[in-house]
Order: sequence, then C-alpha cells, then structure tokens
Amino acid sequence: MFLMNRFFDGAFLTFGIDVISFVESDQEDRVDPMIYIFPRMTKCTFYKYGVSGEVERLDAVCILPLNVVNEKIYIFLWFWFLILFVLTSGCILYRIIIILSPRMRVYLLRLRFRLIRRDAIDVIVCKSKMGDWFLIYMLGENVDSLIFRDVMHELAARLGHRHHLHIHPSSGLGGGKEIQEA
Repeated sequence: MFLMNRFFDGAFLTFGIDVISFVESDQEDRVDPMIYIFPRMTKCTFYKYGVSGEVERLDAVCILPLNVVNEKIYIFLWFWFLILFVLTSGCILYRIIIILSPRMRVYLLRLRFRLIRRDAIDVIVCKSKMGDWFLIYMLGENVDSLIFRDVMHELAARLGHRHHLHIHPSSGLGGGKEIQEA
C-alpha cells in the first residue's frame, strides 16, 4: 500500500476515504478524487514534421477511457488492502497474545482438546515454554484424540505437579483409578 501511495504521489493512502466522502457530499460541493488521480481528459503534445521539414508542435485534447476502468480497479484495491490490513492486524494481535499469555495457551488447549483434564493442561502449560506448547498443540491436531489424551495425562504425571491426581493412561478419562498422589 505504501508503494502504491508513493506511485500516486501520496494520494493513495486516503483514496478510499476521499471516494466515500465524495459520494456522500452535495452535488455542488463535490471534488472528484478519482478524476484528480485518473483524469479522463488531458492535454497532449504531438511533434510532427511540417511542410518545410521543421518539427511542429501540436497541442490537442486526449480522451483517456482506460482511466475509468483504472479508477474502479484502484478503488477495489484500496478496500482490499484495508480488509487485508485489518485481518493481518488481528492475526498478529492473536499471536502476540498467545506468546505473552500463558492463560490464553491454557484456554486454547482446553477449548480444542476437551478430553484432557483441566489440571493436566494447567500443569503442562505452567511447566513448559511457548515452543513446547506449540509442539503439543500441533501434536494434538495430528494424533487421535484418545491417544493424545493419554499422552497428555502421562506428560502431566511426569512433570510432577504436587497436588495433581494422576490417572493411568490405560484407565481412561473418569475411570476413577488413582494410581499415585505426588
């Protein structure tokens, strides 16, 4: 968008806003920003050899019908860049929140993998770093949910949370077989 703005001598960053304000303004007060950037008529200078062999300068009015199409294309591009900017900003903000907030990582694991006990997720996220969390999340995306549940419960047991009741992976969720209390 900044390269496009440089190409249009600083008129592209506000182009969409200017077009919207043009459409909403009164007929008498209108200054069309599309005509300013994409003129439909302009003065052209032609040089040709005259009768005596000298170069003659001819001024004429040139009609530029392609600029009507260009202005529509660039209006679309401006709004497309705006939509991409908003979506990209949202994704970047989401990633920053995931990186900086362990609570958000716990929430995402709980939301995505409901078979895993909450205390097991809490233990794993508290004892691991961001890269570990990402690896666990990707593992959960690509492994069967029951196997992943067993792996997560075993990992939580090995990380050794003091007040965590460990369930043996083969006993299943809610099996009620407490093996050890750390």
